[in-house]
This record gives sequence, C-alpha cells and structure tokens, in this order.
Amino acid sequence: MTVSANTPTNKKGNILPIVVMFALFAMIAFVTNLCSPMAVIVKNQFGASNFAAQLGNAANFIAYAVMGIPSGILLQKIGYRKTAILAVIVGFAGVFLQYMSGWDSIQSFGVYLAGAFIAGFCMCMLNCVVNPMLNTLGGGGNKGNQLIQFGGVLNSFSAVFVTILMGSLIGDATKASISQATPALWIALAIFAVALVVLLISHIPEPSVESSEKNTAKKEKDPHSAFSFRHFNLGIIAIFLYLGLEVGTPTYLLQYLTTSPDAAVPGFGMDTGVAGTIAAMYWLLMLVGRFLGGLAAGKVSSRSLITTASLISIILILFGMFAPKDILVTAFGFNGSEGRFIMTEVPIGIFAFVLVGLCTSVMWGGIFNMAVEGLGKYTAIASGAFMTMVCGGGILVPLQGWLADKTGSFHLSYFVVLACAVYILFYALVGSKNVNKDIITE
Repeated sequence: MTVSANTPTNKKGNILPIVVMFALFAMIAFVTNLCSPMAVIVKNQFGASNFAAQLGNAANFIAYAVMGIPSGILLQKIGYRKTAILAVIVGFAGVFLQYMSGWDSIQSFGVYLAGAFIAGFCMCMLNCVVNPMLNTLGGGGNKGNQLIQFGGVLNSFSAVFVTILMGSLIGDATKASISQATPALWIALAIFAVALVVLLISHIPEPSVESSEKNTAKKEKDPHSAFSFRHFNLGIIAIFLYLGLEVGTPTYLLQYLTTSPDAAVPGFGMDTGVAGTIAAMYWLLMLVGRFLGGLAAGKVSSRSLITTASLISIILILFGMFAPKDILVTAFGFNGSEGRFIMTEVPIGIFAFVLVGLCTSVMWGGIFNMAVEGLGKYTAIASGAFMTMVCGGGILVPLQGWLADKTGSFHLSYFVVLACAVYILFYALVGSKNVNKDIITE
C-alpha cells in the first residue's frame, strides 16, 4: 500500500472519516497535555527537580522515537483503521498505568513513567494516522493543510479543557498528589473506550492501495526514499524543534507560576488552579489560531503562514524573557484551593509567552504539509519518520528544565525555546523548498 497526498477522494464520502480523524486529534491533545500538570504533582509527591519532573513529558515524547518508523510500517501492513484501533488499546493501557502509580499500595514514580511512555506509543501511532489521512482527504496542498488546521482546533480545545481541569483538581501545588488527578485520568480512559467502539463500527478508507502485483514488481531496490528529499530532512528537524517550542512555552509558564518564590529556582507562588487557567489561555489561543489558520490555509501558503508565525514568536519570546517582572497586569483564573474564580496579578511578560500559542497554532500542520509535499509514494514511511522526530518534546522540554536548574531562572531557560523558533523561521524561508523534483514519486 502507498499513500499519495494528491489521491482523488469522494468529498461526500469523506465526511465520516474526517469527523473520526478530528476526534482522534482531540484525544491526542487530552492525553499529551496531562503531562505538564502531572509534572506539578510529581514535583511534590516524589520530590522531583524541575528536570526530573519533566521525565513524564520526556517518556511520552521519546516514545515517538521508538514508535515512529514502526508506525509508518504498520500503516503499510495493516492500514489506517487497524493501526488506529491498536493505538487506542495501547493508550488505554498507558493511562491506566499512570492511574495505578498513585495507588497507596504502589506509589511509584517508575510506574508513572512507564505509563507515560506507553501512552506515548499511542499518541505516535494516532498522529501517524491522523495527519497524512487528513492531508490526503483534503487532496494535499493548501486544502490538505486546511483540514489539518481545522483538526487542530479540536486538538487545542481538548488541551484547554484538560489544563483547566487539572489545575482545578490540584489546587495547592505543595499538597499535590496523583490521586487528585483521578477524575481526569478516568475521563481519558473513557475517551479511549468510546474511541475503540467508534473505530470498530466505522469505515475508514485506505488511501491509494496498490495491487499486490504492482507491489511485487516494485520490490526491486528503490534508489530513493523520503530521505532523498532535502526539504523533508530539514522538515523533520523543524518538527523536532517545534515540539520544544510548543510544549516548552506553556510548561515552564505553569512551572514558574506555581513554584514558590523561595525555591531553588524561584517562581511566582500562585495557586495551581489560577496558574492552570492562565496556561490554558495559551492552548485557547492555539485553538483560535488554528481556526483562523484553517480559514486562511485554503488561500495562504504554508510557507507564508509559518514565516509570519515564527517571526512573531521570536519577538514575543524575547519580550517574555526580559520584560520587567515587577510590572504586573491583571489576570483571571479559577482558584482550586478556594473553589472559585478570582482576579489576580502576574508579570506582564507572562502574557507574551501566552500569545506564543497564537503563533504555534499553525506550525504543526504547516511544517507537516511542507515536509511531505511532493513525496507521493514515500508519504506513508515519511509520516512515520516525521512522527519519530516528535521525540523533540521529550528531549528539549527536560533540557529547558535542566537549564532552569543550572541558571536558577525559568526565564533564562527560554533560550531553548528561542532557538527552536529561529530554526523554524529558517525552514519556512529556505529549507522548505523542494530541490529534488527530479525524483519520480509515482
């Protein structure tokens, strides 16, 4: 089986598959975004450092490095629908392990990390299904990117929901425990159960399935692969760094706001529910940005969107890092300890970090669209390789925590995020151009 981003599709018959892909997109965000607020919990329950607290994030994303290529192979061997079904089963097991890690009889940081790692397998497999499927259903090009952006709207909505939910459940960060996250973990398990039923009864079209005779004839050594394309190679580096930008920005915003001012790495000492509400604004802006990006993607090229978004990101990150911390602005959030909404004040630079969400909103779909454009028969395996590089979130986010520990400053740790944004700007301007158009991809 091979997948072509330009395979003609029946638009009326695509409605159900698109809805299913959108739902899977939302599920990916719910489970992935459990990791950042869970870091607040493990810092308290297991006495972890900023670096160690992010190992759950690391385990979740490093799973992509292990499962990326196998996921691409699974797409070829068993197809999109069966790969998605297998992913949902794996995801259920991973989240259940995270739930078990808080049991009084277990109380294990290792079990929690194992659960996050296994859940990461699921997220990788689902991403391998959802992104090329939406790109294909849209016919590739701007329309393919448009569907990915609209799917990202639900992805961001789910991220907003889980961030606010976890913040309200945790309340006081100094008393946080995994047992407090039980409602969120049970919601995740219920989502997996429902998704499994829907996938079992739904028909998901398999894009561009070639005959066995054709496949046999083409098993001769192909001198080319997805890695023969310069823009793809630079694109998977861009997605590696993008994960550091997307995840690192709100993760350490939440860590800074909830950490005590007298800690080794001083923070702002805010209630976790209020901080979670502010951090959720980042994901809410991603939702808004993806919706607007989806509307614009049919008319505006991915290259233009990413160039603009990365340039603005660089400006916002620099302002957030160096804006005076004594200039405060009013914020609104849910106080988990008191169980009510309150008005509070936070440093002005925090809102610059929040606004980065508006920029990162269009980056995932845009980078993927540019990276696989023109790959034709190499798209399925390319998708697996692309997802492998999502492990950047598991490497760069803990690296940012390590830098915070070493410098004693959450703000200086954002140099990691800044470097990621600079490279993405380079990719949009230069690296995304296909200079290998002589390679036959049919």
